[in-house]
Amino acid sequence: MTTMPPALAGIPHVTHRSENELPFVDFMEGLAVQLLQVDIESGLWVVRARFAPGLTLPRHKHTGEVFALTFSGCWKYLEYPEVNTAGSYLFEPAGAVHTLHAPATNAETTEAWFAIRGANLNVNDAGEVESVWDAGFIRDTYLALCKEAGHSNPNVIGL
Repeated sequence: MTTMPPALAGIPHVTHRSENELPFVDFMEGLAVQLLQVDIESGLWVVRARFAPGLTLPRHKHTGEVFALTFSGCWKYLEYPEVNTAGSYLFEPAGAVHTLHAPATNAETTEAWFAIRGANLNVNDAGEVESVWDAGFIRDTYLALCKEAGHSNPNVIGL
């Protein structure tokens, strides 16, 4: 029999969410997201993303660092030769600019986890910012898409 150790005074409890508590919603054609955690004050947003084969996201610049882990399929940045496959870990420093692409030759949906600080500044070919995806935008968009899909009040950490 397993016994739980007593709680320690002054030590915060961990926060847990099961997979079925937070729905995946279609963010755009070929991209579904599950918002796991958001902290507007620190600019943190943590998502699981599913990329359909052939998806290319807008070219973007990061204002903060990004941590990524790939679970299935593969994806890459068009500007770099490396391919992220299942089990791959990726660190992106603030200031990185790239275009995420899931090859059309993928036999399965690509799934990855991202912890992002700051914003994605989506830029055009001239380097001009066309849109900004940050913690507030992701939170508001995810909640609206959940409501639209009939998922009321997802239990996102930080809301």
